[in-house]
Amino acid sequence: MLEYFEDGKIYETILVTSNNATPVGVIKNGQTLFFKLFKGRSFVDITEFPFASIQITNDVELLIKLALNIPVELRFYKFKKWRLIENLPGIYGRVEFNEKRWSDEFGESIILECLLMPEGEVKGQLPLKPLSRADYALLEMAVYFTKIPPLIKMSNVEMIKNTYLKIRERYELYRHLGGKSELADFMMNKTGEYLSMLKETTDT
Repeated sequence: MLEYFEDGKIYETILVTSNNATPVGVIKNGQTLFFKLFKGRSFVDITEFPFASIQITNDVELLIKLALNIPVELRFYKFKKWRLIENLPGIYGRVEFNEKRWSDEFGESIILECLLMPEGEVKGQLPLKPLSRADYALLEMAVYFTKIPPLIKMSNVEMIKNTYLKIRERYELYRHLGGKSELADFMMNKTGEYLSMLKETTDT
């Protein structure tokens, strides 16, 4: 399975830990898979029980729903030390990690730099669902959408407005390319709600 990953390329996958499943960008580094985690459930899982799987999907909506904590229909099963998703191919193994201080537009935080050391393959078969340009636009829309809540906490009005414009651009492109997912409307409407809340707080 590892041979299908190219060194240095970022792949959008699903990280499955003892209590969580979340999208994560992984990079093949020799015979390992590298990824970063910000604080959250997966971060805690890895520090407490460093065994995980990296599983593959071509379902962009599934990735987005997991990122936004929207309920999804997935079946999990236990295999030795691992919790795995049924029918999704991937790799399981032990995770080596280091805590590191990270700085970005949201300020400073602690992240985990992780290496998955493969110990076996997860069997599965992806459905014949080709990716479209609309899928890529929806995925990029979701990436910007997840930046809105922390920016609101920071009250960074200028960055919020710029991020909103990027979300709207991806939304319009998504619709232009034939995308019909309700997730696009959900993110667009939710962004409008966030902006309204921000306007109310700045007006008072």
